[in-house]
Amino acid sequence: MESDSPVSPALQLSPTEVEQFQRDGFLIVRNLVSPAEIQAMRRVTELGLRDHIEPIEYEADLKYPGAPISLEAEGGRTIRRLKQAHSRSFLFLEWMIRPEVLNRLKQLLGPRVVCPLAHHNCIMTKQPKYSSETGWHQDIRYWSFQRPELINIWIALGAETAENGCLQVIPGSHQLSLDPSRLDQELFFRADLPENQLLIARKTLVELGPGDVVFFHCRTLHAASRNTQKETKYSAVFTFRSADNPPLAGSRSAALPELLLTPGV
Repeated sequence: MESDSPVSPALQLSPTEVEQFQRDGFLIVRNLVSPAEIQAMRRVTELGLRDHIEPIEYEADLKYPGAPISLEAEGGRTIRRLKQAHSRSFLFLEWMIRPEVLNRLKQLLGPRVVCPLAHHNCIMTKQPKYSSETGWHQDIRYWSFQRPELINIWIALGAETAENGCLQVIPGSHQLSLDPSRLDQELFFRADLPENQLLIARKTLVELGPGDVVFFHCRTLHAASRNTQKETKYSAVFTFRSADNPPLAGSRSAALPELLLTPGV
């Protein structure tokens, strides 16, 4: 049973922040990860990159604009994601169940929070020279849950700027019902359509410092450009849902176990 004692403002979202998330579909919380935790997460990341510790997704696997054309081409072994981040170090799970994180998730999702392991659960890398561009899309496009109401947490493990390919989001886009004609065959938002261009013109750059965290709705349209700097950009990304919003049986979303972060609630 949960305590009825008041929660410190530092450990939860303010009413204004909750309203902002509901309106915009994303929210930045500054310095939610300590410098020591960032260093530890970066060590795990750098080891995975150095030793190519599986499971891995390479830029060449997805063939997004700017990516090497094959694994055998120049830059073909450029890593895009270190998958299954939760299994690489306990520190990721330890961080997400801290009150300052879990309380905020509960405010947005409800009292019982689950972390699916089939989606995100990765460390994103955007490396110089061979990183690709990610077109406008909603994360829910390939996910199968009873309701399209999941939240992603994006942890900046270093500075994220326009120059190294920070997130770009379209505020309020999580509330839109998009006609399929506005998407391409891979369910990317078509940037060639005039009606879509008007929406894209409203984009916001999500520039972050080390330890800043973005909460964003699974239907929020977002994209990212290439990294034009000399240093690799690292970000840890996880997805969360309410316990009463399970994945559909037999779907990719139900292919892996999940973590119940609020047992006994």
